[in-house]
Order: sequence, then structure tokens, then C-alpha cells
Amino acid sequence: MRTLGALVGDVLREQCGDGFFQLVERARRAAIASADDELHALVRALPPRDAETLVRAFATYFEVVNLAERIHRIRRRRDYLRGASDPQEGSLKATTRRLAAANVTPAQVAALLQRLRIEPVFTAHPTEATRRTLLEKEQVIGRLLVERLDPSRTPDEERAALARIREEVTTAWQTDPQPSARPTVMDELENVLFYLTDVVYRIVPPFYEELEEAVHNVYDIEVPARPVLHFGSWVGGDMDGNPNAGAETLRAALARQRELLLDRYRREAAELARRLSQSGARTGVSDAVRDSVAAYGAQFSKALAAIPTRYHDMPYRVLFALIAARLEATRRDEANGYAGAIELERDLGMVLASLRAHHGEHAGLFGVQRLLRRVETFGFHLATIDVRQHAHVHRAVLATLLRDPDWTARPPADRLTRLRRALEQGERPSGSPDDQAMRTLDVFEAIADCRARFGPDAIGPYIISMAQGADDVLAVLLLARWGGLAQPGSKHVALDIAPLFETVADLEGAPDVMRALLDDPYYRAHLAERGMHQVVMIGYSDSNKDAGIGAARWALQRAQAALVETLDRSGIDLTFFHGRGGTVSRGGGKIASAILSAPAGSVRGRLRVTEQGEVINAKYGLRGIALRTLEQTVSAVTLATALPRSADARDTGWVGIMDDIARDSRAAYRALVYDDARFVEYFRLATPIDVIQRMEIGSRPASRQGDERQSGEIEGLRAIPWVFAWTQSRHLLPGWYGLGTALDRAAEHYGTATLREMIRDWPFLRTLIDDVEMVLGTADFSIAPRYACLAGELGERYFPIIRAEFDRTVANVLALKQENALLDSDPALQRSIALRNPYVDPMSLLQIDLLQRWRADGRPDNDLFRALLASVRGIAQGLQSTG
Repeated sequence: MRTLGALVGDVLREQCGDGFFQLVERARRAAIASADDELHALVRALPPRDAETLVRAFATYFEVVNLAERIHRIRRRRDYLRGASDPQEGSLKATTRRLAAANVTPAQVAALLQRLRIEPVFTAHPTEATRRTLLEKEQVIGRLLVERLDPSRTPDEERAALARIREEVTTAWQTDPQPSARPTVMDELENVLFYLTDVVYRIVPPFYEELEEAVHNVYDIEVPARPVLHFGSWVGGDMDGNPNAGAETLRAALARQRELLLDRYRREAAELARRLSQSGARTGVSDAVRDSVAAYGAQFSKALAAIPTRYHDMPYRVLFALIAARLEATRRDEANGYAGAIELERDLGMVLASLRAHHGEHAGLFGVQRLLRRVETFGFHLATIDVRQHAHVHRAVLATLLRDPDWTARPPADRLTRLRRALEQGERPSGSPDDQAMRTLDVFEAIADCRARFGPDAIGPYIISMAQGADDVLAVLLLARWGGLAQPGSKHVALDIAPLFETVADLEGAPDVMRALLDDPYYRAHLAERGMHQVVMIGYSDSNKDAGIGAARWALQRAQAALVETLDRSGIDLTFFHGRGGTVSRGGGKIASAILSAPAGSVRGRLRVTEQGEVINAKYGLRGIALRTLEQTVSAVTLATALPRSADARDTGWVGIMDDIARDSRAAYRALVYDDARFVEYFRLATPIDVIQRMEIGSRPASRQGDERQSGEIEGLRAIPWVFAWTQSRHLLPGWYGLGTALDRAAEHYGTATLREMIRDWPFLRTLIDDVEMVLGTADFSIAPRYACLAGELGERYFPIIRAEFDRTVANVLALKQENALLDSDPALQRSIALRNPYVDPMSLLQIDLLQRWRADGRPDNDLFRALLASVRGIAQGLQSTG
């Protein structure tokens, strides 16, 4: 950090002059000294361009601080692997040792490996406030910093590395951080592909090698060839509230993914052709390899002719050159290309068999095995794209196609009966489709086309946002049939449908919805066609926005437990898809803790979870960090499956106490956020929500439908900008509000000792309190009241209420965890926040000043607004959090 901080200082002097650098230094020193009044005087009324430049200076500092922390994690891991006698906590080696210590048998481990499936799903949610070109520069700096860990580097090499880092920092400074236009869906795709192709693609083989070594060191069993890791995406298929996504973006996204992936396979095959130079006469080669060389040579005569004659006695080299030619033909959609990834897998398997039979274990097998692992994981599609649409859209389309204008108002039971009859009798639409209906039906046609072209795993489940009844699921089946997805000679469509339960009320009703579905003969037959497997998605964002963190987390926990019981009773294999956001308020936090605190039976070897926004960069931005992320996730899923928490006689009493905490927490939260009619005005004035809603950081609107400003309510506002705005204003209110009141009452009724026992022995409550403590530690209630002043008399009315609840929540967390200060139990995080928060303060005070001036001018699109945009991005960098 010292090295990079000094480097940033040199860049600022060079680019902006010594006078500006001294302003930055005065602001920095005032922030460290907590001299907020002096700091406010320094930044108040700065010209907009100077304000924007000052914000960018602090944001640049945070960019390198964030990188330094990640590199430190990589350094610590390397030091641990070199010097520690015991494997690192959360590693695959530590996990297999723990399984053995618990007497988990080889047969049980083999069965678990057959079932294990981890699937991070990268979403297009507009929470990443950093341009891709800046992310690429960050990648370069990160790699250079990792290279600096080599102790054998010479002084000249060190100088060269620092010069290159300075070049990247300087060009980043000279790059406009604000896109000139709102990104399109395809722009969002490029952002996600950056991580998939530059990071994830590279770390998949090392992950499997580590898994195999960990298993072999403890158990005498083989790791199955089937992939444990799968990757998904919502980019191109997430239509919920986004009129820019649909059939064409789905096709275009998969085409782009296929193009990039096949090019990487081709380049890897060409590299293997260079490396596998053994002569067939010296080592021997299988007949299958020789036959393939002859067959491919005939098909790709130009490629064969381009191989020098002196290489023709090197069968592996010739074969991989011809495989590269066939991959290029595949990319160009030529007739002699690969029909599917399975054909490429067969070619690579054939080479592996030949190498093993002819002393090639250490003469090329490693590289071929790595390519095969990638093909098994990514197929020809790279990432499975899910499709998502809102239940209200399906209802509106059916009202048109069934010629029933009262369809959406009919009771759900009536809709269910009508849909079942249409499905069983094979009815066709009776109404003419309007534009919305045509767009909806086109999506199902695109699903069929994409599976045919890109492979059966190219399309994931069809997700129904705000699903409320069994009729919402049957509605998709009927529309899918009308869109051409029905199998020839079958009444059923080849489509996995995942209802998404988001609000607390919907989570509470989810078991009844699934019971109704499983009792429906038609849907039961559909599940039989799909292997009796059901995906259910649960939403963390809207439930939190609806009821506050305490009630939302408990509703999610209870819903999972009830759904496990419901589907187990029906003999259905259940996979939960967790719709987690980046922040604690939207389901973020430590994923391993979340997995290990999940209800019994809810994991079972499978995890499907969304990865969003800045969290993608934090978890997958560098290869070493990405590998550790996947290792910790797989380890947690393995332990939760093989060593589930035993039932505790105290659980029944704890559930009752948690019911009370959830009820009281929800009541306190809703009393402020929803029941007080003027609170939305405070929110709009005391946070930069009006800036965030105009930011060009996502392809979809900030609100699902209509304009919530017109209605005076916040229901229409998406959870992302809701959380983003509270984070910017340093309140972080959605991550803690209501819990303090609830814990006060619980302590009064049940005693502090009982609550401490629950936190000590119940992973669910311990994880909840740890997550809330992290939010409380990040909030800054020396800065938040200055934002409250933006709301005038509303600030005087509401902020004392908010402050009192904040103090209550902090006091309860400290008392229950028996700590003197927040995060005493996590000193690394405590230090990180203590370091960051003062440096965010200058940007926050600048933002407050800019908001006052911009609003007074009528919110124009001018230099003040540009400076505000810079402040939003800078604070997001400093707090490592948006929505």
C-alpha cells in the first residue's frame, strides 16, 4: 500500500500539479484526524471540475488499495502453502482430512463427488460502477503485483514492473470513467465475458488438479470425470423489467460466447501441436490416433498441406494442428466442424489413452488433460444462460392469447384449472398475439434454436420472477408449447421452470405453491420427463427491502426448510438457486458461512448462486482469488452435505424466539419505511438516489414498472438502487434497521444469556449477527447526519429515530458477542474498514455539497452532475460496495 500510494501521489503531481496534490494531502490528513469541519471547509464550494478531479484522486487511491488487499490475500495463501504443517482452513485438503476424521467412508465420498455441482451464475444487474477498460487495467496491475512476490527478481526487473504499473495507473487516470451512453445488453455481456474468459477459463484445470490431489491424499478413490464446476449467466436472457433483452439478445449472447470459447480451444490445440513433438516411430501411437490423422487430413487438406513435411512423422503434432483446423471450421459454422463438444471430448480422450499407453504420462498428457477439463466444463457454450421474466408479463400475454381480458383478475385456482385443461387437451391460442405476446413466444423459439446450435446445456432454467401460485408455472409451460418447445409426439416441453419467491409473503407461501404443483397430475408428469428434479429460486433482495434483514433472513431460512420437507415427501430432487446480491442487505456476506448455516437437507451437494456487480470483481478479478473462492465454496458445500448439523433439543425453543425476533424486526422496519408516508421523501432527499437513477451503469431501468416518484411509494424501486443509495449516504439502513428493537425485546423476554447461547451454538443466528455487525462497522454515523441535513425538517424528524435504532443495534451486537468494539472478532476486516472509512469522508462531504448545488439548480445535466457521478463511483470504490 505504501508503494502504490506513493505511486498514485506521483501521478497526481504529474497530471494535476503540485497545488492540487497539496489539496489532496490536506484533505487526507484532515480525514485521518476526523476533523470533519476542517475537511468540509476544504471541499465546500469547489468548482465542479475541481470537485470531480478531487473525487477521482481518492477513487484512484482506493483502486490500488483494493488491489493491494487482494494481492495480500494471495501472498498469505502462498506463505501458508509453503510453510504451514496443516492445510489452510477452507481448502480442499483441509476438507478431505475433516471428512476422514469424521469417519466418512470412501464410498460416501465417491457418491458425493458424483453429485457435487457448484454453479456460480453471473448476472447483468447494474451494480458494477467500473468500466471494462478500467477492469482490464486493474487485471494488468494485479498480475504485475503478483509477479513482484517473486523474491528472486532483480532491481531492474522491479523498476520495470513499477514503471508498467505507473503506466496503467496514469492511462486509467486519463480515461473517462463514465461511459458516454447507457450500456447495451451486449456491453454487459463483454463485462461478464472478461471474467469468464480471462480468469475462470484459466483456473478450472488447476481447481480439478487440486481436488484430485486432496482426494488421493486421503482416499484411495478416483475423482469422476464429470465436472463439479458449471458456470451460468443472465446476460441476454434476463427480461424481467428490461425491454432490451429478448430472443435476439439470447441468440447473440450465446453466439458471442461460442465464438470466444472456440477461439480459445483452437489456440490451445495449436499450442499442444507445438508441444507434442514425439515421433511415432520412437514412442508408438495408438491406431485410433493414426486413423484420426488420416481422416482429418483428408477433410482438411489445406491445413495438412500447411504442416511442414518434416513434422509428418509426429502424429500428435499433426493431429492437434488438424483439430485446431476443425475448431476453426466449427467457429465458422462449416459443414466439417464439430457437431458438438462431445466429439471434441472423444478426440482428446483418444489422445490421452494413447499417451498413457505409450509412456506419455509426462510427455504431453498434462496439457491435453487441462484442455479436456475445460471442454467438459464449458462445452461449446461457455456459460449456461438462464431466461427470466416477470409473472405479470405471462399473465398479460395469456389474457391476449386466450382472449380473456379478465384473466389477470381471476382467482389463481380458476387460472390453474383453465391452464391445465389447455395443456392436457393441446389447445392452440384463440387470440391474435400483440407485440408483447410475439416477443414472449419468440423467446421460446430462441430457446429451441439455441439448444440445437450451442448444445443442450446452453439454456438454463426459465425463472419466473414474483411467482405467487402454481398457475404461474403452468402458464410458462403453455406459452412454451405455443412457442414451439414441445417435443415431437409429446405433450410436454423440455424446459426446467424455476419459480422465484422474493417477498416475505411469497416465501411463506412457497411450500403451498409447490404442494399444489406437485399434486397437479400434468406438472407431475412434466417433472417425470425432467428426471424428477425441481429448481426453486429464492430472492434475498426484495425480501430484505420488503421486511428488513432480520425478518427476511428468517423467512428465507424457514422457506428452505419447509420446501425441503415438501419436496422430500413427494420424492422430488430439489436444488435451491440463491438470488444473492453483492451487499449483506441483498444476501451478500461470507458465502461459506451462509452455506454451513443453511437448513438441514437444503444443500445436498448442489449450490446455484448469483454473482453480481462489484462482487464479481472482488471474487473473480484475479486468478488466485478466484481459485480460492471456488475452493472455499466447494469445501463448504461438501461439509454441509457430508457432515450436516445434528438436530439439537434446543432448536424448537430457538425457532420460537427467532419467530419473535423476525416479527418485531419486521414491524419496526415497516413502521418507518412503509407505514410513515413521508419517509420516502426523506429517502429521496438524504441519499443520492436521484443521481443513481440517472447513472448509465445498466441496460435496464431502475424501476420495474411505472415511476415510483409519481406514486409516492418505494415498492416499484428495484432493490439494487435502494441499497446503493443508502450505502452512498453511509446509513446502510437496509442492512440493520429493525433488528436492534427486536433484540432488545428478545433479551427482555428470554434473557441475554439465552441469546448468547443461540449465537454460540446456532449457525443461522451467528451468521446473521456477524453479517449485521459487518454492516454496522461499515456505516458511518459521523457522516450520515450530514446527509440527513439535506432533507431539512424531515432530517430533523427521521434521523434521530434512525440514530437511536442504530445505537440499539450496535449495543445489542456488542452485548451478545461480548465485544468492546464492532468487529473485534474479525480484526482483519476491522482494520480494513478503519483504514477505508476516513478516506471515503472527503468524497462523501463533496457529494453532499454537490447535491445541494445541483438540486438548487434544478438537477441539470452539467458539470455538477458529472462531478456527482464521479463521487458515486468513488464512494463505491472506497466502500467496495454499491447495491
